[in-house]
Amino acid sequence: MAAPRARSRQPRQVDAGALGPEIGSFRLHLAAEGKAPKTIRLYTEAVAWFAAARLPGRASWEQAGPRDVQEWMAWLLGRYSDAYVSNQYRALQQFFKWLAAEEGLPDPMAGLRPPRVTVGLVPVFTGAELDRLQRACAGRGFAERRDAAIIAVLRASGIRLSELAGIRYQPGDPGRSDIDLWQREIIVRGKGGRPRIVKVSHDAARAVDRYLRARARHPQARQPWLWLGAGSRGPLTASGIYQAVARRGRQCGVQAWPHRFRHHFSHTWLERGGPEGDLMELNGWASPQMLARYGASARSARARRTYDRVMTGQP
Repeated sequence: MAAPRARSRQPRQVDAGALGPEIGSFRLHLAAEGKAPKTIRLYTEAVAWFAAARLPGRASWEQAGPRDVQEWMAWLLGRYSDAYVSNQYRALQQFFKWLAAEEGLPDPMAGLRPPRVTVGLVPVFTGAELDRLQRACAGRGFAERRDAAIIAVLRASGIRLSELAGIRYQPGDPGRSDIDLWQREIIVRGKGGRPRIVKVSHDAARAVDRYLRARARHPQARQPWLWLGAGSRGPLTASGIYQAVARRGRQCGVQAWPHRFRHHFSHTWLERGGPEGDLMELNGWASPQMLARYGASARSARARRTYDRVMTGQP
């Protein structure tokens, strides 16, 4: 399976015209509900795009009907993945539900069904692939130690890319640092800014410790964020971390991107018999539906092992 790439899109028309004020109010509503900034941006951009593309010249949202939504979904499905279109559908659905509650307008999406999403198995890493990634980061240079630590933490914890990028580090002030290497614990902030504590392996803690020794000599060492760019560059963004992981993968011929480690961690946990409830806590999931999505490959592996035990008598 190829690594997901940034989708190349035509410049969008997102001028909602006379329908813009309600989108601004919807943005305020989402912020008051504690939604993550990324969620707020994605939802409001989806609504503005729909308004600009399907409702130009219309004076009010009351003029939007089910057919407008259906034709918009059909247009999107002809150009984008079903998962992406499903996200657009959910954004519009939340907007119209909010608008109906706020203004008493009819909900044009009431009774509509969301696009069907085909969920494929995300391949987990093989042992050989993980070994190659580790060797690709071999060396005592700053970038090598940093990338080795990033990959080790992703492998050991399965945290989200945004959570990894948001880890703070203040060696002289434990209260403002998210890392406790002795306890092998990291505080991360998930969706909606909710904090939780994740564990990492001894190998990951050792890789981070090696990176911290190199980081102490970095010109930007006083920055409050853990991951720094090479040379004199400041903190790495989520995009910068993504590029670093993908670059190491290309060096050793492994399709590597941060979210693949999340699937791999979940697969490994379940495949080894780890409790599902503990996995939900470690991964920061509020809904058990995520277990079905991330545990698909592990269920398949368990089923094959069960086959051997039942049908051939092998353990």
